[in-house]
Amino acid sequence: MKSQSKNLDSTFIEQLSAGFCRDPFAYLGIHSTKNGVIIRAYLPEALSVSVIDSNAVPLIEMDKIDDRGFFNAELIGKNIDLSYRLLVRYAHSQIDIEDPYRFKSHISDLDNWLLSEGSHIRPYERLGAHLVTQNEVGGIHFSLWAPNAVRVSVVGDFNFWDGRRHPMRFHQTSGIWDIFIPNAPKGSLYKFEILDSNGQLRLKSDPYAFSSQFRPDTASVASGLPATVEADEKRRIANNPDQPISIYEVHLGSWRRNLENNYWLNYEEVANELIPYVKEMGFTHIELLPITEFPFDGSWGYQPTGIYAPTSRFGSPGGLRKLIEKAHNAGINVILDWVVGHFPTDEHGLAQFDGTHLYEHEDPKEGYHQDWNTLIFNYGRNEVRNYLTGNALYWIERFGVDALRVDAVASMIYRDYSRKDGEWIPNRYGGRENLEAIDFLRNTNVMLSKERKGSVTIAEESTSFAGVTHSPNNNGLGFDYKWNMGWMNDTLRYMQKDPIHRQYHHNLMTFGMTYQYSEKFMLPLSHDEVVHGKGSMLGKMPGDCWQKFANLRAYYGYMWGYPGKKLLFMGNEFAQGREWNYQESLDWYLLGNEMGGWHKGVLSWVRDLNHLYTKHPALYELDYSPEGFEWLVVDDSEQSVFAFERKAKNGDSVIIVSNFTPIVRENYRFGVNEMADYKEVLNSDSSYYMGSNVGNFGEIKCEAIENRGKPYSISLTIPPLATLFIVKESLKSDPEKKVVVKTAKAKKTEIKTPVKKANNKKKK
Repeated sequence: MKSQSKNLDSTFIEQLSAGFCRDPFAYLGIHSTKNGVIIRAYLPEALSVSVIDSNAVPLIEMDKIDDRGFFNAELIGKNIDLSYRLLVRYAHSQIDIEDPYRFKSHISDLDNWLLSEGSHIRPYERLGAHLVTQNEVGGIHFSLWAPNAVRVSVVGDFNFWDGRRHPMRFHQTSGIWDIFIPNAPKGSLYKFEILDSNGQLRLKSDPYAFSSQFRPDTASVASGLPATVEADEKRRIANNPDQPISIYEVHLGSWRRNLENNYWLNYEEVANELIPYVKEMGFTHIELLPITEFPFDGSWGYQPTGIYAPTSRFGSPGGLRKLIEKAHNAGINVILDWVVGHFPTDEHGLAQFDGTHLYEHEDPKEGYHQDWNTLIFNYGRNEVRNYLTGNALYWIERFGVDALRVDAVASMIYRDYSRKDGEWIPNRYGGRENLEAIDFLRNTNVMLSKERKGSVTIAEESTSFAGVTHSPNNNGLGFDYKWNMGWMNDTLRYMQKDPIHRQYHHNLMTFGMTYQYSEKFMLPLSHDEVVHGKGSMLGKMPGDCWQKFANLRAYYGYMWGYPGKKLLFMGNEFAQGREWNYQESLDWYLLGNEMGGWHKGVLSWVRDLNHLYTKHPALYELDYSPEGFEWLVVDDSEQSVFAFERKAKNGDSVIIVSNFTPIVRENYRFGVNEMADYKEVLNSDSSYYMGSNVGNFGEIKCEAIENRGKPYSISLTIPPLATLFIVKESLKSDPEKKVVVKTAKAKKTEIKTPVKKANNKKKK
């Protein structure tokens, strides 16, 4: 027996001291013997160690069996459930510690099964760093998936960042390593020291970390799993296809900054300024550019290294939760940009995590993004899919996020995305579709619909891939909405042309209706349109100063009238003149009185569009039904005039008329469906918005004159470069339908059309 014991000691001592022991719990800690128990400890640099009981009463002095720091002691007549601590003496100190190797694993056999199968709905409840209590002792349970590692140790400020001190337990069936560190405090910094499959030592941040250090430091922070946030019925309904959805897209680092030092505002400071502004502007949702931890500011968050951790740039996870809570209290839903299409190659991140291509594909034809110099997730691996799918639920369940906008879907679902022939590997059927990524997206959407009803997903998908918003039961991807990149590109091409040439490109404004009902579309004027040399929205408009602003107002009016939910990137709402710069605040000074009122006019126009939009179900209720839209003027390319009617479920309607030339159209007649009193309720050419003040000033007479196949018609004055909104007078008489806005002086005023008619002077 003594010989066997010596052999056991010798084997484990060599493995532990050399740092390649995969099963430290088989040797260290407390173990039964024939006459009682034996306790073994590995404490480098310790001079002596005593075993003490829970009351600090000494039980036995341990024998030092190896000068590298190995101690043991046999206690006769004691049981395996003995509650003990270790009194450790060093050269200049003495400490009383719990022995982490006497505590059991928090990973159950069921957890191992589900995690390896990739079907654990909430993997974040098991993996990562969790604040727990075991045997009445508080501490942190650490766990990590690294199946090909030779040894994994948790290191941190609780163990001098020494990988020898806390090697972890390996679960053969799942490839998971875990350990409970008693008395490790909340807020501890930590990483995982991995002896990888090639014998190389790696220091990795926790993929499941709930908080991280501020860059350039990269340690994970044991902040604990955030509490669940319950979604109420009102928030669920606000995401429905028959509800108004107007999204304000925000980059937290540059919306506003500290005026004194150009530094970021923290989550709470942003909330105090952003939420009241968004509420006043009438937006129903805010969308945050990625706020998961990322190393490089210039990626804007689109190259994340820690998808479970809110970036520490703006404060703590609790700060983000307060921002979201403040939005919800104001009746505003929150959308998070979700990046699962790729990840950066930073050494502390996921790349070659355990010495193998664990999270990414090994072959660069599948695992490397040439456009962004990033790595592509291996969606065919169970544990990787589980990591990503669980993250979707995490943000919705633990932070109260109402929707996820999935970035770069096209790059995920096509194997040949941005690749030439010979640079990509076909799927098992010889096709270009990434079948594993498609399955991942479908499964994620199905899971979310079951677990968190009311939360939605939005696809940024730039191709004509069929069925993005169709049910997975019908071979769709299961998204709730899709960005209409085709509409955005076509209409911007039209608007960038000189008005004299627009008559030859009329179809750019109408073509979108040919596929409008193939998906549930969202109309995006996002950050992508104001970066990388594309200039600003105002800068895209042709003409002199007056025409640029008029064009932009008319275009926004057309967009708000057109079917589909709306999205506008910050700064676009007041026509920022320069391209967006992520390193600086938006140019809020443009709203000052000294700037002539041009930008304030656009701001007021967008605000009034939002308030009109949310008050009239005709503008949103039937976005995805052909019954909700009808062209009234679609073929007048010569005059560049468009008119269409939007309809609600109850028959109420709003007519939108746009003139995309700088010429006033007098007595412009077109057919309507009903004999009724009509009234202009919003006019982008009003002097209130810095327009030329051409309009219809009161009731619009409807006559029994046939026009364009309709038995009735109305005759209008259509202002230059303008969009009008017209409703039946019966709607306007309903006090609930009145649109109320706030002026810059915070006085409530009802939106009015111009009080006097301006000269019908042509704008050049």
